Amino acid sequence: MEPLLVYPDPPASDLALVLDRAGYPWKSVSSVEGASRAEPEDGWAGAIISADSSRIESAADAFSLCRALRKREVPLQPVLVVVESARLPELELREDLFDDFIVAPWRGEELEARLKHLFWRTGRGLRPELVEYGPLVLNLETYQAQVTGRALDLTYMEYELLRFLATHPGRVFTRETLLSRVWGYEYYGGARTVDVHIRRLRAKLGQEHANLISTVRSVGYRFGQARWPT
Repeated sequence: MEPLLVYPDPPASDLALVLDRAGYPWKSVSSVEGASRAEPEDGWAGAIISADSSRIESAADAFSLCRALRKREVPLQPVLVVVESARLPELELREDLFDDFIVAPWRGEELEARLKHLFWRTGRGLRPELVEYGPLVLNLETYQAQVTGRALDLTYMEYELLRFLATHPGRVFTRETLLSRVWGYEYYGGARTVDVHIRRLRAKLGQEHANLISTVRSVGYRFGQARWPT
């Protein structure tokens, strides 16, 4: 998966946090030359350029980078510009340099929604493969998990067990089935292994979300419902 180009370097900490939590790979650059040097072999997937004076010395540098990205043999898309409300009039003269803009200060949910829409609109499939169930999000490419935006510190087998359960919501699995499907047929551990991992998962999900994994008496375990209630 190609990374997003992010300007400037270093980026705002809240921007980096939103991109990491949403599973978007990115690299930050400080100049047009830096963007060329750091460009991956398969190119950039898109760009987030800050023209916010609280982050950079000159907005002209940000727009120069946008112009350079657009003048390439294959113009880079999509480009999202972060701008202060006081600079909004400047965008009217530069509409060909970006695909969308967001006004600082922004909310993480808005930034993520705008990125998602931009990649859908331009047909770029940057967003990684995710498993989402209510407050739980699993990134199948990075083996990361989070609940209500909070990262979960899972071991490999805890993640694999949670992934298996979350991709089969509403189904009840016996301990023996979970052992064979998650640990593998060659695993000779007892059913207590499943119980221990379930207990650890519930603890890491937290009291509010531990009930995502329910115990079905005399049978085994079930994750959630067949569909997340709306």
